Amino acid sequence: MDTKKELKILFWIVLLYAIAFFLQLGSESLITAIRASLDLAQWYAREHVILCLLPAFFIAGSIAVFVSQGTVLKYFGANAKKWLSYSVAAISGGILAVCSCTILPLFTSIYKRGAGLGPAIAFLYSGPAISILSIILTMKILGIKMGMARLAGAILFSIVIGLAMSFIFRKEEKAKQENQMNITPLPEKRPLWQTAFHFFTLVLILVFANWGAPSSSDSGLWHFIFENKWHITGALSLGLCWSLIKILKLNAWHVFFGAMATVISAVLAGMFVGNKTFVPLVPMLFAITALAIILLFDKRDEENKEWAFASWGFAKQILPLLAIGVISAGFLLGSSHENIAIAGIIPNAWIEWAVGGNSLFANFFASFTGAFMYFATLTEVPIIQGLLASGMGKGPALALLLVGPSLSLPSMLVIQGVLGTKKTMVYVALVIIMSTLSGYLFGNLF
Repeated sequence: MDTKKELKILFWIVLLYAIAFFLQLGSESLITAIRASLDLAQWYAREHVILCLLPAFFIAGSIAVFVSQGTVLKYFGANAKKWLSYSVAAISGGILAVCSCTILPLFTSIYKRGAGLGPAIAFLYSGPAISILSIILTMKILGIKMGMARLAGAILFSIVIGLAMSFIFRKEEKAKQENQMNITPLPEKRPLWQTAFHFFTLVLILVFANWGAPSSSDSGLWHFIFENKWHITGALSLGLCWSLIKILKLNAWHVFFGAMATVISAVLAGMFVGNKTFVPLVPMLFAITALAIILLFDKRDEENKEWAFASWGFAKQILPLLAIGVISAGFLLGSSHENIAIAGIIPNAWIEWAVGGNSLFANFFASFTGAFMYFATLTEVPIIQGLLASGMGKGPALALLLVGPSLSLPSMLVIQGVLGTKKTMVYVALVIIMSTLSGYLFGNLF
């Protein structure tokens, strides 16, 4: 009998029993925490699953099926030149305005295709942390110094943490290098520009469909794009239809009927759906469903069906863990989005008290707490603005900006499933330590 395994089972039994025994069902804080947990889960389901995660799963599936292993190895592989692999990882992650959960399918895909641990980690961190939109919003609301510090820190973090992970697990990376030296990549099935066109069309649809609202005083380009984001997304969808027909060789009539169903659903949603927030969800869901059906029933190229199955594989692996993580994060730390703020079982007053000033402890506490909180793309800025107004120090604010968007309890659970417990713990520790030191330095300088 495996003693370690049995002790683990005993631990969970005792823990669940203790929770049931000491649970204060009449406690107002417990009821509020449960409400916060359900509120965050509902908000996440409404705001992120259809518009963010489902498109991200299809992008990850396209990487797994259409992007050749040779291309992944060339730019991200263990034998790729470090300046190239880390630059591409930071830049490609930075152009995506995605949260810590939406980046996970893309990270999982490139890692499974043979990307080195260091470049993959750099990509994983840079996606949510170096979002151009987030940096601009930080500069406009929290000031130029905070915005520049966040930009510099995030770029530096993605490279340093990636290099550190590669060094710490160098034995495994060396073995991967040796294995990849013996790999003979298969010839490209189609020209690189076609694969790139298809991939970046999907990415741009994801980016513009989730384009965040500008500040009330903004009347420039950001505001123009937000006002017209669904027209832009629609135009990109036409480009995707062209790609499906001309590049993937799908049946043109099938694509046409799928596109028409999506357009009709958008019109009907605008006419009959009372909640305007839900209106874009209807055509997006129709489009994704139509695409999945077309791919599954395509008989011209088996690769197209593989795209659907690969996307489903990522969804099946990631969605349950995200659900557990979101519910847990809401229960522990509360739900804060738009104009709603519901406290979790850990009182907000404790957090606000702990992050006041610029002490090393305050920066560490902000980093540690932020690592478990969930921040949707662009929401971290107004949240931190409120914390600053409540007495939060500038150093802890920067620490939270550097750690919060790139980590969360839901993302940790998924990363652990991909990398294992040891690598995940090292990655989380590196992010927390670097955020703490950066915040402490910034707080004392400014």
